[in-house]
Amino acid sequence: MTARATLPYGSWPSPISAADVARARLRLSFPTVMGDDVWWQETRPEEGGRATVIHLKDGHRTELLQAPWDARTRVHEYGGRSYLPIRTGAGWSVVFSNYEDQRLHRLDEGDPKPYPLTPEPAVPAGLRYADYVLSPDGTEVWCVCEGHIAEPAGPEDEQSADEQPATGIRRAIVAVPLDGSAAGDAGAIRELVSGAQFYAGPVASPGGGHLAWVQWNHPRMPWDGTEVRVAAIEDGEVVAPRTVKGGLTESALAPLWRDDESLYVISDWPGWWNIYQVGLHGESAQALYPAEEEFAAPLWQLGGMPYALLGDGRLAVLHGEGDMRLGVYDTDTLDLVDLEVPYEHWAPQLSTDGTTIVGIAGGPDLPASVVRVDTTTGRVEGLRRERAELPDVAYLSRPRAEQLEGPFGRPVHAYVFPPTNPEAAGPDDELPPYVVFVHGGPTGRVSTVLDMERAYFTSRGIGVIDVNYGGSAGYGRAYRERLRRQWGVVDVEDAVAAARALVDGGIADPARLAIRGGSAGGWTTLAAITQTDVFKAATSYFGISDLQRFAESTHDFESHYLFGLIGPLPGFERAYEERSPINRADRTACPVLLLQGLSDPIVPPDQSERFAQALAEKKMPYAYLTFEGESHGFRKADTVIRCLEAELAFYGQTLGFEPRGVEPVNLTIG
Repeated sequence: MTARATLPYGSWPSPISAADVARARLRLSFPTVMGDDVWWQETRPEEGGRATVIHLKDGHRTELLQAPWDARTRVHEYGGRSYLPIRTGAGWSVVFSNYEDQRLHRLDEGDPKPYPLTPEPAVPAGLRYADYVLSPDGTEVWCVCEGHIAEPAGPEDEQSADEQPATGIRRAIVAVPLDGSAAGDAGAIRELVSGAQFYAGPVASPGGGHLAWVQWNHPRMPWDGTEVRVAAIEDGEVVAPRTVKGGLTESALAPLWRDDESLYVISDWPGWWNIYQVGLHGESAQALYPAEEEFAAPLWQLGGMPYALLGDGRLAVLHGEGDMRLGVYDTDTLDLVDLEVPYEHWAPQLSTDGTTIVGIAGGPDLPASVVRVDTTTGRVEGLRRERAELPDVAYLSRPRAEQLEGPFGRPVHAYVFPPTNPEAAGPDDELPPYVVFVHGGPTGRVSTVLDMERAYFTSRGIGVIDVNYGGSAGYGRAYRERLRRQWGVVDVEDAVAAARALVDGGIADPARLAIRGGSAGGWTTLAAITQTDVFKAATSYFGISDLQRFAESTHDFESHYLFGLIGPLPGFERAYEERSPINRADRTACPVLLLQGLSDPIVPPDQSERFAQALAEKKMPYAYLTFEGESHGFRKADTVIRCLEAELAFYGQTLGFEPRGVEPVNLTIG
């Protein structure tokens, strides 16, 4: 065995390139199983982030949508499942939302080209569709429709003020005919449910007599308070709706019909998202498996399900504190048995048919994959990986779960990924640099599933601690609620506590601590370096710097999110001002790398641009890199490569090591 070379941390040779990470940005999501056939979405960075639909039949994968078709929905801007496979007499059809115009289209087996099901919107992408299910009679797609009303005409327009359309966003659950009759006639689309501001999860009962769905209103987010509602279906119309679970302070999600008289619902009423069984009028609500574990995740995207019904009446479920395991729950015996699978964490995107379960799963040395499990034979198949070829496992850092102590004795959950490389070791008298990774959301969480971005750093001798700060999902409602009106306080304290724990444990060099995050994680990054001097370098991917501007300009889904995180407006203007990093930029403690997409509808570019201007005034070294055509979360391979190489070079320049194979970043001062 070859002896490892002694090399400074951060300078180790690594087989994991930025291009490898970009290729690993292939995203697999929302699988569906019907018999032996499996479909899923596939988002490809080498095609500019285009999403297609893959069909697996008889072991053969077929790409159903060729460029320029792009199966992405923009409902809530975060989208979700963008397709629905349908069995037909002639084989199959796929209904999907096309990104450019957001119209629903249908592709029939054997046809060369899809055809539209919905009309051209009055404004570009003005009508958007998501969360599709087949109607009971099989002639329509029932789904959430989001309508963006046109902006008022400008002064040069000849319309009078009375003739100008109003602005705003309206949502409903609608019925879209599958025969294409609505493509030229919007009147053919029937509205089934309206009146609330947000909808999710429409699903008809097995006999077609009732419809269940989730709804909520501003200022609540779906993890704050939602209602599961049920209504009768009479002559194709939805009548007599009533709430069966949920409310203002209870998050009820994922209705799933047990039979025509009862349904399953996931609710966090006891403090954790647990499974309940309820009747048509909400009577006899019964917790099936009370536990201090989560059986669901925050509803950031539409169309996923954290559990599903097997053919024998049992439930395939996901559950856990932190990472989510796959199990089977028997509603007769009340037993929950975890399946023996090599995948340690599953995304809340399950589909079942008979004895078969498909989902998206991975582990510390397994990338996210489309996985099929046969509950009868126990056979587990990985059908498609986000990364086909993996580096030697010796280059992959094995995470260590930590429960750290934050201020006032609060627990802080984190995963530590130490520097790992079979070819190199650091000098005995040197401690490694560490980067605190801060996830977005902020009501999100990080898992232990293999992340090539983390491996890019750890294989070079740079440690990573990934923090599930207070406010993160996966640890119950009380942990999520720690961020209520405390955003920019608790998340910063927990990130700092994680960094200090590494130093106190003799794990990290206190002079070489960095912090990085994207979106809400970028906010925490900027807030941390303008409140403390713990970090010596910071990287913000499309981070928020000015809360009041963000509240005024962000999209509808999150337009009241800050009311819970900071406080309602008007009334809490001072808190918005005091916590915004832009107003404390003169106290920035370290150099900053800012990375921003110029087409971001969620965190507009001026959030990064104005912070860069403030750093220039302070004469703090910084670099501000922008990317044309990139939205929220970078999709293009070239962008990912440029960002990672710039980030590595930036850490080398600011933390005092010489990384291999990357060009220095041009740091601006003044």
